[in-house]
Amino acid sequence: MAIGDLVEERKSLISKSKLYEELKIKADLSIDGVNIEKEALHALDVGGEIQEQVHSGFEMDKETHVGIELPASFRLPNGLVSPFKWDKSSNYTIALENGKFILVKKGNKLFEVDFQKRPKYYSLKTSDGQPMHNIATFVNDSNISAFYSNECSYKDKGEDCLFCNVNATKDTYAEKEVIFWKTPIQIGETVAAAYEEGIADHVTVTGGIIPERREIEYYLDVAEEIQKRTGLKDFNGTAVIAAPLDLSNIDRLKEAGYRTIGLNIELWDKNFYQTICPGKARNSGGWDHWLKSIEYAAGVFGHGRVRSNIVGGIEPKEKTLKGVEYFSSIGVICLPSQWCANPGSALEGHRTPEPSWHLDLAEKVVRLQKKAGITYDQAHDASNNDTGLSHDIWKIEDGLI
Repeated sequence: MAIGDLVEERKSLISKSKLYEELKIKADLSIDGVNIEKEALHALDVGGEIQEQVHSGFEMDKETHVGIELPASFRLPNGLVSPFKWDKSSNYTIALENGKFILVKKGNKLFEVDFQKRPKYYSLKTSDGQPMHNIATFVNDSNISAFYSNECSYKDKGEDCLFCNVNATKDTYAEKEVIFWKTPIQIGETVAAAYEEGIADHVTVTGGIIPERREIEYYLDVAEEIQKRTGLKDFNGTAVIAAPLDLSNIDRLKEAGYRTIGLNIELWDKNFYQTICPGKARNSGGWDHWLKSIEYAAGVFGHGRVRSNIVGGIEPKEKTLKGVEYFSSIGVICLPSQWCANPGSALEGHRTPEPSWHLDLAEKVVRLQKKAGITYDQAHDASNNDTGLSHDIWKIEDGLI
């Protein structure tokens, strides 16, 4: 190997090492959250220059904060993006010093951070006067997410997933932020505006569990409106649905123009599933039918075009990894999320595993997915959030950051 190549390789290893050091801090922030000093929050133009949190689906902070605008995310020095999860008791605090925002841990200054700028389309309105930032939120790395409804039919039966706070979030923020039901036209106009701005090239359409026929017809209407308003037949959309009893509805979504599909099984262990996800266990055919639907979708959409989330940190790690290994073997993307006990969920007050536990899981997950021939581009196209630990590891290993 030439000397020049050795130098470049060494630089790459150093850069990778720095990124992994930063990732450890990000893992802490993802699990333990971050506080922010009043002076620092007041100095941020949240909702003006800086992108604000929009509670279209879930509250991810440690506590609710009606009337207090908080930033959506912030960037660490080497390019990793951390969602802003507010926790006043965190060991980490963002402070203001000489006009700069500094991340501090237990009184020790770590480094400067900056915040995600507010997309231009956030200041626009739909043709019927609704703010576009309430229709589809910018997540990160060219993703937007249209959470079309806060309705979840499991609530009325007392069968909400125990980790989920979608119904509680709707009740908390209904007056200011939540549009209960987004119309296909509203979503089509908002996606077109975000695509035209150049900030996004992928949209996830998702929401609470609703009756199957109503859900499928709605998704078809949304696809039609996005195509009409963007001029794109392939608009790079992910349809996140409940497992349909009629599996041919999966074919209909593919024919309508969705490139990818999401069917979130949530947990791999059936016993955990019965307890933690009572609505899914007793409806939509239960765990076995959810798996059957995912397998069927893999045959329709193809390798790397189906995703199924597992909530990382509720069941034992080896159980989750068995699920990831199986999904990898059939070309399904599975990048477990980092579970935090969110306010309003039945598990509020419980504790997730240590950050190192989640990092280890993420590393093992990426190895399994890459071994199965799934690419980062496929993971990106099928996901609505590129800020997870698995995404970061994938980008670091592939030199994408």
